[in-house]
Amino acid sequence: MAQKFKVEDPKIPARLSSVNFQDIYYEEDPFLSNGLIENIGLEGEEIDQLVISKVMFKNVSFTGASFPRIDMTDVVFENCDLSNANFSEGIIHRVIFKECKLLGVNFTGAHLGNVRFEECLANMSDFVETRLKQVTFNETFLQNANYSDCELLKVNFNQCDLNDIDFTQTDLKGIDISTCKFTRINVALENLSGCEISPEQAIGFASLLGLKVKE
Repeated sequence: MAQKFKVEDPKIPARLSSVNFQDIYYEEDPFLSNGLIENIGLEGEEIDQLVISKVMFKNVSFTGASFPRIDMTDVVFENCDLSNANFSEGIIHRVIFKECKLLGVNFTGAHLGNVRFEECLANMSDFVETRLKQVTFNETFLQNANYSDCELLKVNFNQCDLNDIDFTQTDLKGIDISTCKFTRINVALENLSGCEISPEQAIGFASLLGLKVKE
């Protein structure tokens, strides 16, 4: 049975003043905190080990940006474009991605805790060898997303499009995908034990076993 859990919301002040993202270049260690950034383009930015805390991004484009080993705590991305952005090996805690474009985003080797993806477009996103704990994907497109060799602890997929998603070497015990839609997913049968699915989905999985379901 899928575990019930609560995802902690980001702890952000009710009032945030506008800040300039480029100010981080004047810091000895790249650090950004307590601010609002909106309506700008930050395409192709490259910063290693960036630290972000208590920041809200609205209508910001991070297309092709690279922030390996980023440390994000208490951050909200709203209506942002993070297509092909690189957050590999990052620590991402109490973060919300709301109505964001995340095509091909790279979370390889990252640790995600208390993170929510709300109505996002995240096809072809990369979660290889990623640890996800208390993470929800709500009404999010995850076609061709790669979750190979992941650790999923208290993760919920609610009304998502999982077509052609890759769960190779990932244990789905306790994961509920019964509200999601897909024609095909890549998963080993031994890793399906304990995964919650709908009756309609069960018919599809039966075909993987070579079974024929009579109507």
